[in-house]
Amino acid sequence: MSSSETLIIIPTYNERENIGLLIPAIMKVLPDAHILVVDDNSPDNTAGHVKELAAKQDGVFVLDRSNKEGLGKAYVAGFRWALERSYSYIFEMDADFSHDPKYLPGFLEAIKENDLVIGSRYKSGVNVVNWSMSRLLLSYCANVYARFVTGIPVHDCTGGFKCFRRAVLEALDLDSISSSGYSFQIEVNYFAWKKGFRVAEIPIVFTDRKAGSSKMSSKIVREAFLLVFWKLFFASFISRKKQTRPL
Repeated sequence: MSSSETLIIIPTYNERENIGLLIPAIMKVLPDAHILVVDDNSPDNTAGHVKELAAKQDGVFVLDRSNKEGLGKAYVAGFRWALERSYSYIFEMDADFSHDPKYLPGFLEAIKENDLVIGSRYKSGVNVVNWSMSRLLLSYCANVYARFVTGIPVHDCTGGFKCFRRAVLEALDLDSISSSGYSFQIEVNYFAWKKGFRVAEIPIVFTDRKAGSSKMSSKIVREAFLLVFWKLFFASFISRKKQTRPL
């Protein structure tokens, strides 16, 4: 087995068509990286397909989960798997090529001086391809809302293409993270920032998937708005009160 400081976590559910192309694309730009596919019992046997690839390629692993419990829980399971091993840099990445592997080296360059690097669709304008106007407005407004409510200085709070230093994940209370989708990304970013870690964004172009179906739903959007308001707003409010309290 090859050794590596870098692990790329990819959650999957019915991504057989994409994952077989994505893994070689990642290996082409980061040949020494390890890849962990966290599969939620995909009916299309995504996990089985990855295991076939892993038998031929060092550094590819599968974490089988018995139920579909959402993106957040899949990533938390992946984080725990990473922390049980000696990885220094841990990525989040989608399986559908909306996160282009060509940006991976740029993350590793940026993480040298930061603790969490986010691939941002909104840092330099709006860099999203093949989304409807309604979905784009929803995403953009959700990010403006999250930034306004929590105070976090991040343009793309909901993006799922990112790289963590190990210390960030070690400092997070993974047991307390119960959200998924948009809200999971906001929650992790917020608590990393509040703990004083250096958070940076690098611009990416996000291209909507060409194969498979999107996991986005109205439930995920509602969860994000409710989490930001009820959980993170009050956490931010209490933190500000403590900072302004006279000695």
